[in-house]
Amino acid sequence: MKRPLLTDTGFKLGTFSSNCSGGMAVTKISERWNASWDNNLALGKLADQVGLDFMLPIARWIGYKGDTNFHGEVLDPSAWAAGLLASTERISVISTVHTAYNHPIAVAKQMATIDQIGHGRAGLNIVAGWNQPEYETFGLDLPQDHETRYGLADEWWDVIRKVWSTHEIFDHDGKFFKLQHVESLPKPFAGQMPIVNAGSSSQGRDFGARNSDFVFTNVFGAEDGVDVVKGLKANAMEKYGRDVGVLTNSHVVCRPTAAEAKDYLHYYAEEHADWGAVDYLMKLQGLHSQSFTPEMLATYRPRFAGGHGTVPIIGTPDDVADEIERFHNAGFAGITLAFVDYISELEYFAQEVLPRLEKKGVRYPATNPVEAAS
Repeated sequence: MKRPLLTDTGFKLGTFSSNCSGGMAVTKISERWNASWDNNLALGKLADQVGLDFMLPIARWIGYKGDTNFHGEVLDPSAWAAGLLASTERISVISTVHTAYNHPIAVAKQMATIDQIGHGRAGLNIVAGWNQPEYETFGLDLPQDHETRYGLADEWWDVIRKVWSTHEIFDHDGKFFKLQHVESLPKPFAGQMPIVNAGSSSQGRDFGARNSDFVFTNVFGAEDGVDVVKGLKANAMEKYGRDVGVLTNSHVVCRPTAAEAKDYLHYYAEEHADWGAVDYLMKLQGLHSQSFTPEMLATYRPRFAGGHGTVPIIGTPDDVADEIERFHNAGFAGITLAFVDYISELEYFAQEVLPRLEKKGVRYPATNPVEAAS
């Protein structure tokens, strides 16, 4: 069985951050996303029904302050993924796991179990860490050099990969982990599951090139993304002989007219932005993460309010489909989608944008990915 997420369905589309209060919109409007389990379950069934490829969560333990304490309420990504996989049939669901806070043997067992539940539809998003206040929450020190963070992540992933592929009992004597008589059953349902990693620093991108099936990275838009994609794919092939897919992320406002879309963006991301949370989040990104350059951070304040710094895709169904096509033509393998109200806005997106993408040849006509992957 070939895993659905690794099956060619055209340009990949998936939801992002629906397990977090507010989603990706740093706003104070009363109708901002309520990340309850019931809402996520309804969204998962809808995304499955309309043919999206995946759902991807964010792992968070403390909020971003401001008036709303943005991302202060978060469903655990692995428990969330297990519940969604048990309740859907086709869509892949990815668990986001931080290497610093989760032991690799425990994660290997958890993820293998989740993959058994989903019959091969699970995926793992590996995060090497960046958020210093969360390290402090766990009583840990954030290594200031990316080499140490990604060195730990490399060994962490090596342990998991060996747990999944080895049937004999083994020991591991590494720099970060000293393990004895390791064994773990069951294994994942269908061999190694798809691996995702988000990294925009040189070390993060190299980790993704070496280990991931899909590398997430932040870009201004499709235009500057062309060179980013070429560089990432060339690095993976030249250094490691691997072909990786490159993903980026977006926030979408799609309405019948461009004026309606722009007005709604202005309403939630400027008039009613949670600027306290925006500025705190940007400060953290600037101090402790290399995901955004200083130039990007200086111009990103409205983009952080609109969608946590992701690419804005705003306009009519034609506008939105055209912009997604530009990312496809730039060489990206897919993009994540975030909405203020994931359910009602995904319904409209599915009705109006997905058929346009199929007509353009960006997405293939809807089939049963389970049958196609068999």
